[in-house]
Amino acid sequence: MHARAFRRLENKTQVFAPAKSDHFRNRLTHTIEVSQIARTVASYLGLDEDLTEALALAHDIGHPPFGHTGERELNRQMEAFGDRFDHNLHALRLVEHFEQRYALFPGLNLTFEVREGMVKHSRDLIPGEDPTLDEYLPHERPPLEAQLIDIADEIAYNTADLDDAQSAGLITADDLAREIPEFAAVKETIDTQYPGANERIQFLECVRRVIDILGSSLIEGTWQAAIASGAETSDDVRRQPERLVRLSAKGEPLNRALKAFLMRHVYEHPTLLEGRETSTSAVGDLFQFFLSQPDQLPENYQEEANYQPLHRLVCDYIAGMTDGYFWRVHQSMLGG
Repeated sequence: MHARAFRRLENKTQVFAPAKSDHFRNRLTHTIEVSQIARTVASYLGLDEDLTEALALAHDIGHPPFGHTGERELNRQMEAFGDRFDHNLHALRLVEHFEQRYALFPGLNLTFEVREGMVKHSRDLIPGEDPTLDEYLPHERPPLEAQLIDIADEIAYNTADLDDAQSAGLITADDLAREIPEFAAVKETIDTQYPGANERIQFLECVRRVIDILGSSLIEGTWQAAIASGAETSDDVRRQPERLVRLSAKGEPLNRALKAFLMRHVYEHPTLLEGRETSTSAVGDLFQFFLSQPDQLPENYQEEANYQPLHRLVCDYIAGMTDGYFWRVHQSMLGG
């Protein structure tokens, strides 16, 4: 929480650019929402809440400017060098090398379990896939605390993106009810309970109910899977053939339907697509600029040129930028 990388999340776009409203989520507020959901679930399941919170707070610190749009373009640029960019792996680089807070060692003073969870919360590692990650037990499942983060993340952004999209005028509760039967049932209940409430309040009540359904489903589904597996210790969890954290049969269809709805009506909306195209082009242009003129990189990055390839230095520099700082550098270097 005291790291610079965490504070930079405040100026990194979640879905909607802040220019249109001060109320849209950014990466920092999204992270706080993920942390709340994850800790609540961890508490009900009797897991380590501190480890869960640490993983939730760290889960997005490796995101470059413009979120997944920036990540895809940085990865595309890196592929030309036989390399790649992954925001989870970049997060590990941040906490192990780039953050400087201690006299005795680089990085943050994090336990093995936190660092392991940062690289394994979204997917299992494949043994031999990346030798630099072999220390993080690629042949084992991560602890339940790490397994929780990805689904808590989905619950947070699926519901928050509905809220922001409705505020932006892109969707209504009726739109959701027409396409998602589970949401229609929630809306019918809210309409009955609060017939005099205005449209915005009714929508927020629906979203609150959906968060409750999905959070409860995550608790129930994980509990059922853990009991069925016979796992009694963290070592047992690590040796399982598959992850144990999951939504129940009741919540999974709703979560899947929300993701599909958001993709059709929000993420692929022309307004957002236009902004992503602009951002993608700008990231690529700035990447190529620094490759051609490395003397324009900050002095500390130039000093690292003796130890790392130039394309990795350029990638690290851009990945660490906030949206606002990116545009200031872009304007300074490329005039646009």
